[in-house]
Amino acid sequence: MSGTFTPMPGAAPMPKMVVTQARMESRLMLRNGEQLLIAVVIPVIVLVGLVSASDSLSLDNDHSAVDVITPGVLALAVLSTAFTSLAIATGFERRYGVLKRLGTSPLPRSGLLAGKILALLLVEVLQIAVISVVALLLGWSPSPGPVGLVGAVLAVLLGTAAFASLGLLLAGTLRAEATLAVANLVYLLLLAGGAVILPATAYGAFGDIAVWLPSGALGEAMRDAFLHAEIAWRELVVLGGWAVVGGFAASRTFSWE
Repeated sequence: MSGTFTPMPGAAPMPKMVVTQARMESRLMLRNGEQLLIAVVIPVIVLVGLVSASDSLSLDNDHSAVDVITPGVLALAVLSTAFTSLAIATGFERRYGVLKRLGTSPLPRSGLLAGKILALLLVEVLQIAVISVVALLLGWSPSPGPVGLVGAVLAVLLGTAAFASLGLLLAGTLRAEATLAVANLVYLLLLAGGAVILPATAYGAFGDIAVWLPSGALGEAMRDAFLHAEIAWRELVVLGGWAVVGGFAASRTFSWE
């Protein structure tokens, strides 16, 4: 009986710590008004606005405007969360010493990063659900089939990895204020000319370059999945390349304080 109440100090199992960290990260992202604006509100506004103004756009005549635009807006949601939101949040966590303090906790740095990535995926599920509901109300009629669904899932996962690595590279090397400015600037540039929402063919000659950007590769992969029920292997390889290069660069340059 004497050993029944003996203290047993020690850290919780790694999976439990990662899940707990992911829940906290996702709650913080959704409670932040600016992050919620970037993650959900802007993509929905872009979807409704472009569908309403689709008569002035040069889109695929074989598909309705909402069918062409919605996969791109889903790609924009991944860009919003995995790059812009992650970079800004991590930059200010680094500035205020949050990352330094978390680094002294039982949760290792690899677990902290895993928690952040899992939180991104949780938020992206919410984004995709909200955007899909709005798109369905606007007349979206997706027919990706099993192959297209696999292609869409692979695109989201690799797109998240690519943009998250680039976001961490930004947040780990620049001051918080500079990260905020650069992340928003890159977001606007990719939104306007990165072939993420509209097909690369809508950008003329620049479209041949845009498909090699992570935004263009993700947008084209999502359109191939939902419009043609195909897996865009070339675009997935491009996203994987960005993820590897960005991840390597972030691991070599990231400063935790």
